[in-house]
Amino acid sequence: MKGFRDRAEVAVVLRLIEQRIRVLPGERVPLRQAAGRVLTADVVSEVAVPGFDRAAMDGYAVRGEDTFGASLYSPVELRLIGEVRAGRQFEGRCQAGQAIRITTGAPLPSGADAVLPAEQAEEHGGLVVVREPVPPGRHVGRRGEDVACGSKVLSAGRTLRPQDLGVLAAIGVAEVEVVRRPQTAILITGDELLPCGSKPQGVQIVDSNSIILEALVQRDGGLPRVGPILPDHRETLKRAISECQADVILITGGTSVGQEDHIPSLIAELGELTVHGVAMRPASPTGLGFVNGRPVFLLPGNPVSCLAAYEFFAGPAVRRLGGRPMDWPHRRVVRPLAAKIVSTIGRVDYVRVQLVDGAAAPLAVSGASILTTTTRADGFVIVPADCEGYPPGASVEVFLYDA
Repeated sequence: MKGFRDRAEVAVVLRLIEQRIRVLPGERVPLRQAAGRVLTADVVSEVAVPGFDRAAMDGYAVRGEDTFGASLYSPVELRLIGEVRAGRQFEGRCQAGQAIRITTGAPLPSGADAVLPAEQAEEHGGLVVVREPVPPGRHVGRRGEDVACGSKVLSAGRTLRPQDLGVLAAIGVAEVEVVRRPQTAILITGDELLPCGSKPQGVQIVDSNSIILEALVQRDGGLPRVGPILPDHRETLKRAISECQADVILITGGTSVGQEDHIPSLIAELGELTVHGVAMRPASPTGLGFVNGRPVFLLPGNPVSCLAAYEFFAGPAVRRLGGRPMDWPHRRVVRPLAAKIVSTIGRVDYVRVQLVDGAAAPLAVSGASILTTTTRADGFVIVPADCEGYPPGASVEVFLYDA
């Protein structure tokens, strides 16, 4: 057993990820499966929406000039010649002195240029009594006012929201080109581990890292693939890594410098161990390598360290592969510190905090195996490498766990 000779700076590792990892190619998917996916190209509409002038409310299609001068004491009478509803076309033309009953969304009949709201008129014996004028163009949705034909509707790189899918449906898109979701293999190692869902037995503990990583990968747009727990057996681990065909590999456990920590040397043997040891707390045993061109993240076995290492490094890589921004996906607030945080120059600290009475109270700066510090916490504070910490009352940025 030996310690780390040196540790890479967090910023250096992030730059390496940005330089070495590229966005995956695109694929076409049905529109109903495109929510949360990232567009590979601009979407330009081939149609106008709406494709016709239409009524913006229930009432009467009229020629606006026919209503001029109408008032409560001097109403104008128009002859009712028919009705048109949404999805149907009025056969004929609205002539001078005529009105056509119309519903919201129905196409405006030829000759009409305004819609008189139903509450501003009365019907009597085939006549529409108008008591308030309506100018031409009023209460009419014009062709192309929502989407003009030939206009760019959405830009490449956009993560599709539900309302985006609605716009795409409105312009007749059935399939859309999006970045392929990164296949993410999650390899869990350790003779001491029992499968998730088991009860702890004797000196064995239950694997909690796989379910945390699976949820984080899904949050970041990846497709997690969790395999069975792997024993601390060198040849078994070597075979699992070398046969893995995922876009990115996450390995937790066996990544430090102990006698049973085979992963670092295996990555070096099978490909390239680029980073092993990072100047941060927790998660200093984190590593990054490449096997067959695929990034491999060595995540510590301690749960809080595993979480921190994913958030700092693996998460940005999964998001980048899927075409998303590498930046933190957390909502942020600024709060005063309830107690001091002590750090060391040259090291980044991931400090869990609770929000109490409007202030951020540090829960722990150590204890990488105490997972409940993250469930009691509302979020975390990052102490940068050029800072020795913060005094009580200092304003700090809190990254919130909850959306």
